[in-house]
Amino acid sequence: MEEVTLDQIPRKTRDLYEKAMAALERGNASYALDMLKQVMVVEPNFLLARKNLRIAQVKAMMAKKPNAMTHQMASLKGMFALMSAQGKLKKNPQAALEAAEKLLEIDPLNLPFLKFFAQAAEAADMPQVAIQTLEITRPYFLKNVEFLRLLARLYIATNQPGGAKDCYAAVAELLPDDQLAIKNLKDAAALDTMKIGGWDDTKTDFRSKLKNKKEAILLEQQAKSVKGATDVDTLITARLQDIEREPQNMNFRRALADLYVRAERYDEALEALNEATKAAGRSDPQLERTASQIKVHKFDAAIAAAKEAGNEEDIQKIEKEKTDFLYQEAQEMVKRYPNDLQFRYELGYQFYLRQQYNEAIEEFQLAQRNPQRRTRALYYLALCFTAKDQYDIAFEQLQKAAAELTLMDETKKDVVYQMGVLAEKMGRDDDALGFFKEIYGVDIKYRDISDRIENAYKKKSESTA
Repeated sequence: MEEVTLDQIPRKTRDLYEKAMAALERGNASYALDMLKQVMVVEPNFLLARKNLRIAQVKAMMAKKPNAMTHQMASLKGMFALMSAQGKLKKNPQAALEAAEKLLEIDPLNLPFLKFFAQAAEAADMPQVAIQTLEITRPYFLKNVEFLRLLARLYIATNQPGGAKDCYAAVAELLPDDQLAIKNLKDAAALDTMKIGGWDDTKTDFRSKLKNKKEAILLEQQAKSVKGATDVDTLITARLQDIEREPQNMNFRRALADLYVRAERYDEALEALNEATKAAGRSDPQLERTASQIKVHKFDAAIAAAKEAGNEEDIQKIEKEKTDFLYQEAQEMVKRYPNDLQFRYELGYQFYLRQQYNEAIEEFQLAQRNPQRRTRALYYLALCFTAKDQYDIAFEQLQKAAAELTLMDETKKDVVYQMGVLAEKMGRDDDALGFFKEIYGVDIKYRDISDRIENAYKKKSESTA
C-alpha cells in the first residue's frame, strides 16, 4: 500500500478533511468524526485522516472512563457483526476492513475488535494501517502481552525491527522468566542492528543473514561487557584481526568504530567508518550520520578539555566550530539525500537556530511528512510563525500537533505550553490559563508553569476585587 498524503488528495476531499480538523479543534467531535469517515471512504490510503479519526474515537471513549465491563458489553453488541466480518476476510478483505472500522466505532479500545482490524488491514495489504491504529491505542495496553506481541509481529512484517524491539522489551519486562520473550527480544534487536547497518539487503542469502545476525548479537554482548580501558584495547585488537581475516565484513568494521569511540579515539573511529564505506563500495546515510555524531563527540571532548584548562578563548572558538559544522553538515546531507525527511528536519532546526525562519519553515513543512518527526516539525513551524508575528498560523500548527498526541509527554507539554503562550499574545487569557492548567495538573515543575498559574490566578483575583 502506498500512502496518500494531504497534497495528493483531490481538492474537495482536502476541504472536507480540513473542515473535520477544524470541527475537532472546536470540540465538535461527532461532526468531525462523520466527516473523517467520509474522507476515508474516498481515500482509504490517506493515513493522516485515519489517524485523526482513531485519535478522536479513542479520546471520546477515554472521556467515558471505560472499564472491563464497558468492553464486555461492546463485545456482546458487536458479536454478530464481528462473525459476519470474519467471513469476508479471505474473499473481500476491503469489505472486512470497512466492517472492522464500524466495530471500532463501537469501541476503539476493544482488544478482539483491534485484533480483527489488524487481520483485515493485513489481508487488504495495508499493514501500516494496522500498525497506526495499534500505536494510537497502545497506551491503553501497556501491560497486555497479547497486544504487544501482535504489534511487534506487525513491525517485523513491515521491516520495522526497532518498533518490534521496543514491544518485545516491554514483554520481557512483564515476563522476565519467559524464554520466548527473551528470544524474541534478542532476535528483534539483531534485526534492528542489521537494518541500521544496511545488512538486510534482499540479495543476501538466508545463511549470510543468519551469520550476520549471530555476529551482531555476539559483538553487542562483547561491547556491553567492557569494564575498562584494557577491555576496550583487547576488543579493538580482536576486531582488527577479524577485519584482516574478513575485510568485507561490515559487522566488524562498525564494531571497531564503536570501540574507538568508547576509547575516545575519535580520529581512528572516523577512519574505521571511512574504510567501511570503501569496503561497501557505496555511500551509506547511516554511516555518514554516525560519522557526524563522532565528530560532534570530538568537539565536545575538546570543549570539555578547554573548560578544564580554564581557556575561555578556546571554549568559544571550538563551540563556534561545532555550531558551524552542524549547520554545514545539515546542508550537505540534504544535498546528498534530498528525500530523507530526517535530514530535512535537522536542516530546518539549524535554520531555526539562526533565525532564518522562512528557510526553516520550508524544511519543516517537508519534514512533517515523516511520521516520527511530524509533531516536532509542527511545533517548530509554530515557533517560526510566532517569530514572524503570525500568531494565528502558528496556533493552527500547534492545534494539529496537539490533536495527534494522546499522552501528556514532553512533546505534548511543549506544544500545549506554546499554545498557552500564543493565547496570551492574542489576548485570550482564559484560554491561556486552560492550556497552562493542563500541564500544571501533571507536571508542576515544567518550565515556569507554576509562576504562570499563580500569576494568572493573582490577576483574576485583582480584577474581581
